[in-house]
Amino acid sequence: MDQAGGHGIAVQVDHLVPDEVRALVTRIEGEQGGLHVLVNDIWGATTMEWNKSVWESSLDIGLRTLRQAVDTHAITSHFAIPLLIETPGGLVVEVTDGTAEYNATNYRVSFFFDLAKASNLRVVFALAHELRPYGATAVSLTPGWLRSEAMLEAHGVTESNWRDATTRVPHFAISESPAFVGRAVAALAQDPDVSRWTGQSLSSGQLAKIYGFTDLDGSQPDAWRYVVEVQDAGKPADVTGYR
Repeated sequence: MDQAGGHGIAVQVDHLVPDEVRALVTRIEGEQGGLHVLVNDIWGATTMEWNKSVWESSLDIGLRTLRQAVDTHAITSHFAIPLLIETPGGLVVEVTDGTAEYNATNYRVSFFFDLAKASNLRVVFALAHELRPYGATAVSLTPGWLRSEAMLEAHGVTESNWRDATTRVPHFAISESPAFVGRAVAALAQDPDVSRWTGQSLSSGQLAKIYGFTDLDGSQPDAWRYVVEVQDAGKPADVTGYR
């Protein structure tokens, strides 16, 4: 964040522990005087099981996944939103994986992953209703195929040579850097009419076209349209017209 021109303060917090989250919000209030944007991107399911039915999955891992995806968001909202609504115009961004439209009609890899990602969309529905009287906005936001550190490591590449992975995984060509979804959040936070989006499911590629921001390479990858029209349709990888 500092390299991008901001000022980042790293704080280690287990968002499944209410006392730790309460202490974090108290510190934010004391040091910053308020909270205007809450980006709820808590996940951490490092032991996630893929391509397994509910009866084949480890129940311990599956329930832990739901706790990390749902409980953490509820706990954080419980403590952070009272500070956020002290000032009108606050913004809550629930980061998930997949748009509401896509997730409504597609099975997302496993029972527990599917349920976890769908739940965050419903969180936004509820928050939008509860925040409206306070002049605050809640949206869900999904990146496309995100080149997170874990994803780059899994494909044996770095951000500087990520295109090398497309020889093994051709559709990786539509992937985007974490900066792209970060710029989506920044655009929302600076929009004086951001309330028009409240309760809606948004994507980084969708907002790039509306707000005009780009990824680090100057492109505007529209991953979810690509997934539907190219990847899921069984067509050869070709990002022409999608970034």
